[in-house]
Amino acid sequence: MNSKEMQEKIIQNYQKDEHMMILVFAQWCVNHDLDPAFLYRKAYPDQDANPALLQGIDLTVPKEESEEIPDTTLLGVLSLFGNDDLAQVVTEEIRKRK
Repeated sequence: MNSKEMQEKIIQNYQKDEHMMILVFAQWCVNHDLDPAFLYRKAYPDQDANPALLQGIDLTVPKEESEEIPDTTLLGVLSLFGNDDLAQVVTEEIRKRK
């Protein structure tokens, strides 16, 4: 595998992992009766609609069909991708619940 192929593979893997992070976030929101698009806009008010987020929302299942996603898991995944603003919004929602 040459250098260009290696870079493309790394980018593809990152994008795949990023989509998984978005799906975890969206499903966590559904599981807690929260609107993922609203929370995302709250964290990133200057960003336009995120197509990856919309795709992730489309892939969610009703909370009755979902496995539980622990708060710490979501916060860890958001942290891995540097979504600190979104993690702060999620943390606020967690505090409201407790």
